[in-house]
Amino acid sequence: MTELMQVFKCNVCGNITEVVHAAEGELVCCNEPMELMHENTVDASKEKHVPVVEKTEDGYKVTIGSVPHPMESEHYIEWIEVIADGTLLRKWLKPGDAPEAYFVTDAKDVTVREYCNIHGLWKS
Repeated sequence: MTELMQVFKCNVCGNITEVVHAAEGELVCCNEPMELMHENTVDASKEKHVPVVEKTEDGYKVTIGSVPHPMESEHYIEWIEVIADGTLLRKWLKPGDAPEAYFVTDAKDVTVREYCNIHGLWKS
């Protein structure tokens, strides 16, 4: 059984999907079960992945890592998302972009996740 907002990855082709409707059954791609991505929360390497969240006047600023994450063609943050009061806000990034995003919301409590193309799913 899947749960809302779980993230799965195909280890054959690299497709990534996020659950928007929980249901019975198994997610399959390329005739193989997709892997559930677990949200990492502790950095152990020199590249920093845990989102740093700062409250702003009109929402939140999210920076990836206490030391900015690399944004190179072979290693970068693909997206940053804020889950706020049942609403999902996402910013897509590409190599060369700053590893940060601004989200306008009046939510008091948010969960922030990001996806690194090499090191997977992270949250704070």
